[in-house]
Amino acid sequence: MSAEAAYDFDLFVIGAGSGGVRAARMAAAAGARVAIAEDRYLGGTCVNVGCVPKKLYSYAAHFHDSFDDAAGFGWQLASPALFDWPTLRDNKTSEIKRLNGIYQRMLEGAGVTLFNARARVTNPHTVALTNAEGEVSVSADKILLATGGWPWVPEFPGSDLALTSNQVFDLETFPKRFLVLGGGYIAVEFASIFNGLGSETHLIYRGDLFLKGFDQEVREFTRDEMAKKGVHLHFSANIARIEQVGDALEVELTTGETLDVDAVLAATGRRANVSGLGVDSLGITLNSDGKVPINDRYETAVPSILALGDLIEGPELTPVALAEAMQLVDIHFHQKTPRPLDYDTIPTAVFCHPNIGTVGLSEEAAREKFDRIRVYRTDFRAMKHTLSGSQERMLMKLIVDDACDVVVGAHMVGEEAGELIQGIAIAVRAGLTKEDFDRTVGIHPTGAEEFVTMRTPSRY
Repeated sequence: MSAEAAYDFDLFVIGAGSGGVRAARMAAAAGARVAIAEDRYLGGTCVNVGCVPKKLYSYAAHFHDSFDDAAGFGWQLASPALFDWPTLRDNKTSEIKRLNGIYQRMLEGAGVTLFNARARVTNPHTVALTNAEGEVSVSADKILLATGGWPWVPEFPGSDLALTSNQVFDLETFPKRFLVLGGGYIAVEFASIFNGLGSETHLIYRGDLFLKGFDQEVREFTRDEMAKKGVHLHFSANIARIEQVGDALEVELTTGETLDVDAVLAATGRRANVSGLGVDSLGITLNSDGKVPINDRYETAVPSILALGDLIEGPELTPVALAEAMQLVDIHFHQKTPRPLDYDTIPTAVFCHPNIGTVGLSEEAAREKFDRIRVYRTDFRAMKHTLSGSQERMLMKLIVDDACDVVVGAHMVGEEAGELIQGIAIAVRAGLTKEDFDRTVGIHPTGAEEFVTMRTPSRY
């Protein structure tokens, strides 16, 4: 019996985030009968409580530095700049609603059936859908889990008083004193954002330095630049308790220090969002890293049930989920041979202030992998700041495999690092050599030209 005769749909996607929507649209374009279920908001984490609002808030926070920098260029502000939190918050909300509508129109235009309902897998080919109107069941040849991650907060006295990244964008009032717990992307980004918007900002991290897994020099340089901008960094510390005292939150640290703040953000990681999905009853369990195990066809322990994005191993990045969705559709609806993604050359950015952009291997990872490497690095005060008076510095770094001259890593800390590293990522992904970089003519005067003018290794 054919799938068309046996099932309601060829593919049923649970979760309308970036990966789920891309898979649904591309499968439908390949001629499949596709449905998708979402019980919260179209666009998933990235559009609603992740990349998009975070970047908008980061833009807002950068204006603080821009206003300060302008004086050296002859601009005189008539009065101190005033920040209005409700304007930013409400404009952000309007933009997200616009994007939600775009996602809905894209799905409808692709011929994908959309269910605004909570989905639960009841057997390898059946999904139960629940909403205010009741429950119905639909069948599918393949079911794709694309439910992403969900913020996780450790337990300690008063942990229920901490916010997560799902809530922090929509605070009723702006916190004049803000505390972030954590040391990953989200933690350092929000520490920079609220510091830039005018909060007295503290970052608490249990380790000796944030951004574990990044190049060590990048981590240290970022620490110093964030501290120069006024973020209070507390390393080798954790929260012992939070207590509501009047309108404030009293936060006691494991070091014995006590801080009074207006809001606490627990940016302590995200976990696979599989609660209530029903997959555990089918024998699909998380691995030791808290991820859904899959094979090279994105198939779980139950072959008809697939998974991608933040649910599975790999970088928790929107473009990664999109790339995985395209590959999944190629495998299952175009019958192409699986070609594993090259996760080693995926570029990424951290939108702290200043930004971080990175691709390829860190210096530490390269030293473990290769017999001998060359490290080219420079840090400098950008031309802009010769007049602005700002003491902000920029770091650029190339890691080269000495045996073949191939550039295996590129790292930057500085203004618009995310924008700049995208182009460098193409070169690293293509396996270009340091000689290729050297023969490329720079654009002057820019900071970016430093990537092609570094000639002398700083160390081997």
